[in-house]
Amino acid sequence: MLTHLTINNFMLIDHLDFQLKKGMTAITGETGTGKSVLLGALSLALGERADGDKVRQGNERADITATFLLDDLPEAKQWLIEHELGHMETSHADECLLRRVVARDGRSRAFINSQPVPLQQVRALGELLIDIHSQHAHQSLLSKLSHQKLLDQYAQHLPLSLEVRQAYQEWQSLRQRYITQRDNTDEMNARYQLLSYQVDEFDKLDLLEDEIDTLETEQQTLANAEGIISKSQQVVELCDNGTGDNESNIRYLLHQAVSVLQSMRPQTKVLAGIQELMNNAMIYVDEAQSSLQQQIDSIEIDPQRLQQVEERLSAIYDIARKHHIEPAAIIEKHQILASELSQLSGGDEALSILEKQMLIAEKQFLSYAKRLSKQRQQAAKTLTDAINNQLNNLAMGSANFLVSLNSIADKPNVNGIDDIEFLISTNPGQAHKSLNKVVSGGELSRISLAIQVATAQTSNVATLVFDEVDVGIGGSTADVVGKLLGNLGQLSQVLCVTHLAQVASKANHHWQVSKACDKTSAETHIVELSEKTKIEEIARMISGDILSDESLAHARLMVEKTVNTL
Repeated sequence: MLTHLTINNFMLIDHLDFQLKKGMTAITGETGTGKSVLLGALSLALGERADGDKVRQGNERADITATFLLDDLPEAKQWLIEHELGHMETSHADECLLRRVVARDGRSRAFINSQPVPLQQVRALGELLIDIHSQHAHQSLLSKLSHQKLLDQYAQHLPLSLEVRQAYQEWQSLRQRYITQRDNTDEMNARYQLLSYQVDEFDKLDLLEDEIDTLETEQQTLANAEGIISKSQQVVELCDNGTGDNESNIRYLLHQAVSVLQSMRPQTKVLAGIQELMNNAMIYVDEAQSSLQQQIDSIEIDPQRLQQVEERLSAIYDIARKHHIEPAAIIEKHQILASELSQLSGGDEALSILEKQMLIAEKQFLSYAKRLSKQRQQAAKTLTDAINNQLNNLAMGSANFLVSLNSIADKPNVNGIDDIEFLISTNPGQAHKSLNKVVSGGELSRISLAIQVATAQTSNVATLVFDEVDVGIGGSTADVVGKLLGNLGQLSQVLCVTHLAQVASKANHHWQVSKACDKTSAETHIVELSEKTKIEEIARMISGDILSDESLAHARLMVEKTVNTL
């Protein structure tokens, strides 16, 4: 629901912080004081087109922020998550801030939770947060998509409609794959032939993991075998030539050094440590000599093997160059091409299988859609009667409302096989027309109220706004309108701009709008009324500015009656 509306420098408003609560809130005041300015500012925050003329005189920009509580709005929460626009602070996870800044030159910026966004996103989110009905603007009433949603919510078959949506998406996905594969048969056959050749090359190469490194190491060893053996032998002889008395070999020299150290007196800890290092050095020399001898014994001068290794490496490098990849990527490339070939294999048989899957998915969709259509037809009759009953209560007994369902089985969509539209005939004998062809704004407002009342138990709109929905009515009808709005306020948050005491008296909360003027400027103010001032305002609405005991008594009676009946 809407919890705060902060307005700065907008039309007649300098600064206003409007705090709202659950239930029905009435907004009243003399004509011209700026009641509808509040809703104009709210509409701007919800993405309405900006107008620099709306910036208050003497200021460079208007700034409006609307704060919503999302406790009962899972769709809005999900929308924010999907668009990564959730509140950054966990303590505000259930709050959403819409902000609009409009400059005097008409340029504007929009924000959701302090993040700049395009207006389309603000409007999309706004439709999930609030529904505005006035003589000239009905946020959702004129949208056929909202008609379908209201009917499905009213009939409580949203799970079935979700199954229809999912079945349709599955069918269309398979259909698109089938059409693509069918219409590109020549290209796919050519691609299949190319892939078959390429994969066969990779299969024949049969490259193993780490084989390239192994082959390159072996190639280097075989190519330099003579030099490696010769130099290794030199090092072995330097370590120990086997006679034990050659003064040029390392082992002999180390042995002599140890002997000299042992003959030194006195024997200190330092000398003992040096002797240990020398002995360890002889051990390392022995190990190095042994390893070198093993390498000498293992290396063969094998020109034939060298040729085989070089031919294998050449084949690997050639196929890598052909596919413009590094040799190390050959195995991955092989897997990718083999996977694509597998998907294309089968040709006509694969296309036939895909066609069967598509037809099964279509049959499943139509099964769900027909069930949904049957339920919608039954619900449409019930909803039609419920709305007509409410229209009769609103002094529109000559009007006839109709929830119209037309089959679009030849052109189904994600919502099924029904074209759903709310139609109205406002006078006997007239054909039913679309709601957007209703001439009277007052009639359209009452129609919207009737729809909202009839669907109140199942609608998930948290906040409803009615701007002068009571224009052109009075007496008992006005009292009915007030009761209906009051009843709606028990299920949703309702904001109502009204001129009628019968309507205002039914509100849980009452705000009065006034305008203060001096020689240079005018400014709109709004205050929340106490029980006493609420009665005085209702009395003013009954009898005018001069309050009498009779009008105050009448106003008090209306309020007390409301408390006892709502």
